[in-house]
Order: sequence, then C-alpha cells, then structure tokens
Amino acid sequence: MKILISADMEGITGVTTWDQVTPGHAEYFRFRRVMTADVNAAVRGAFDGGADEVVIADGHWNGSNILVEELDSRAKLNSGSPSPFSMMQGLDQRVDGVMFIGYLARQGSQMAVLDHTWSDTCIANVWLNKLPAGEYTINAALAGHFATPILMATGDQIVCQQIIERLGNLETVVVKQATGIYSAECLPPNITQSMIEQSARLSVQRLL
Repeated sequence: MKILISADMEGITGVTTWDQVTPGHAEYFRFRRVMTADVNAAVRGAFDGGADEVVIADGHWNGSNILVEELDSRAKLNSGSPSPFSMMQGLDQRVDGVMFIGYLARQGSQMAVLDHTWSDTCIANVWLNKLPAGEYTINAALAGHFATPILMATGDQIVCQQIIERLGNLETVVVKQATGIYSAECLPPNITQSMIEQSARLSVQRLL
C-alpha cells in the first residue's frame, strides 16, 4: 500500500506568524524541524497502519523545507520547485491514499492562522465548481482524478472543519486552536505528534 503525504507549513504545530514559515527569518529553521517532526509522525502512523511505501511532497514555499537528514529513513521525499504536481508531487495511479499535513484555511477565512490560497498578496480567492476553494480543495481534486481518497488532515480547527465540510468525515488533527490570523492556542509537539501518528495509523487501517 502506497501513501502520499502532502505537507505544508502554515498548519504545522506551533506556527502562528509568517516569520516562522519564511526562509531568511530567524524562526524559520526552528519550524523546519517541527515540520519535519510532524511529517515523521504521519510516516510512523502510516507504516504502523499497514503502508509499505510512503512518499512525501514538500509543498511549502520552494519545496525545500523538510530536513531530509531528520526524515524517517523509510520515507521518500519530493523536494524542490517547480515540480509537475507541486504540493501533490509523487501522486500517481499507484497511490492508495493521501494525507494533508500542516494545511491552512482558505483565503478570507475568519479567525484562521495565516489563511490564504496559494498567495496572500495576489490572489483574492479561488472558486471550483462555484464554491470557494482552499488549497486542500484543489489538491483533493487532483487526487480525485486518480480516484485516490484523502485520508486525513492536520492544521488549526478552521481548516479541519473546512476539509470535513468539503471532503467528508475523514480523520483530522487540530494541532492548534486559532484565535486570529497571527495567534492560536498551541499544543506542544510531543502531544500533537502523538495525535498525528495515531490518526495516520487509523486512517490507513480504514483502507485495509
């Protein structure tokens, strides 16, 4: 069983500001490590749930955020930009399920951490089938082309609710309770990563 993990950064554990997800800022490297750890938790859960292959798409900024030297050695990493499928690089007919790790709410969401769709400066909104679409909608549509289900998602409570409304009652992990665009009540990584691992395991087991 092959699983694709599509990883973004704004919805990663503890992230609340642009400085934490933007290369060149002092906080960025620290949160690259947290991002890598969140992804590793999903990798562990996927393998524990029955996966025999896990591929990761680094979907933030230029695709060079996850620290390959700290990555679970069983996983493969799609890194760099541009790539044909961007945040979903590695998707093909052999992928059995997709996980969204560190995702964010769509542009214009109220009380959501760092909400945007592709760009917070030059895109006002995206619509798909006459409905406002976040990055999760666009990426799920691509997965749908391959008849591949979305298994789980992590982020703040706003994006998790939006994903359930659009994609159905899949596994979600709320790693922080957003209280504004630049603020949230955050859980520590050891707590969120345990939750992510458990959710990933359950979501893969449902495919068996």
